[in-house]
Amino acid sequence: MTETVRTPWHLWLVGVVSLLWNAFGAYDYTMTNLRNQAYLESMGYPAEGIAYLDAFPIWAHSGWALGVWGAVIGSVLLLMRSRFAVWSFALSIVGIALTTLYEAGADMPPELAEIQPGWFPILLWSIAVFLLVYAISMRRKGVLR
Repeated sequence: MTETVRTPWHLWLVGVVSLLWNAFGAYDYTMTNLRNQAYLESMGYPAEGIAYLDAFPIWAHSGWALGVWGAVIGSVLLLMRSRFAVWSFALSIVGIALTTLYEAGADMPPELAEIQPGWFPILLWSIAVFLLVYAISMRRKGVLR
């Protein structure tokens, strides 16, 4: 006989909020890579920022994509109560680590540094680690199948 574990209310809250947060990251990734001029102007993105992104090596750009899309998929899988949310959030952290590694050694133009506050990477890492730990916790409790 299989026991059914009820879905806690906070899973829906965390899942929806994380999907909204990560959907904006996916939107930013997509619009930036499509070089959508209206979006870049609305975000105050300088021309130096585009040149900086164009200098990303393929491994750093791949890390950015993995970080963004891994988190979006992880959020969807969390809402679906899938145990694969853990793996997706873990891959997202690998992607963030690759991008962070590149950015730590790259010279970010001052114009770009002005629009990206210094605390943003801390926030990004905090949310990503929280989502991974949360998904692991839900898997251990039997909420994720």
